[in-house]
Amino acid sequence: MRVEKGYKIAYKGLKNGPHEFEFRVDGALFEAFGSTEIKDGACVAEVRLERAETQLVLDIAIRGSVTVACDRCLEDCSVPIGYEGRLLVKFSQEVHEYDGEVLWLLPGEDEVDLAQYIYESIVLSLPYQRVHADGSCDPEMLARFRIVTGEEFSRIEARASEEDGPDGGGPWEKLAELKREMEASEDEEKQ
Repeated sequence: MRVEKGYKIAYKGLKNGPHEFEFRVDGALFEAFGSTEIKDGACVAEVRLERAETQLVLDIAIRGSVTVACDRCLEDCSVPIGYEGRLLVKFSQEVHEYDGEVLWLLPGEDEVDLAQYIYESIVLSLPYQRVHADGSCDPEMLARFRIVTGEEFSRIEARASEEDGPDGGGPWEKLAELKREMEASEDEEKQ
């Protein structure tokens, strides 16, 4: 298995059959694509390339982790990455759009660049919720958040709907009342 620099494979000199490559993925890739979600990464992309006369078949497995902001405490959080996919590389004189599954190259080209495919695969394999393991979030940051219980929310809503009359004070007064009520509740909890 060859470890390649960058994310390009020069396939012209390869014989028909299977070939294996390995790419190291770090923060430079995410920076190059201007990612605002992924701050850093440490992944390995293993590529098994099957060369044929008319096309290339690339089976790609990406393993490692990336650093993102935790959805709970906003601190840096390491999220595991596990991706497996297949990319077909076909050749044509006509220009075709890349669709994420088939990459079209002109017959005269001699290398395939996997940077975009690897980047997109990692981004798409991120979990919907990106959080630290239970108990690992920054306790100081979590203390800044106050969760309103369903009962408190119902009381506030009921009072707001009662005050919606013509002289109910408007939305700014309702917000001010909500703030006063939450502060009073916090004071009670501290005592």
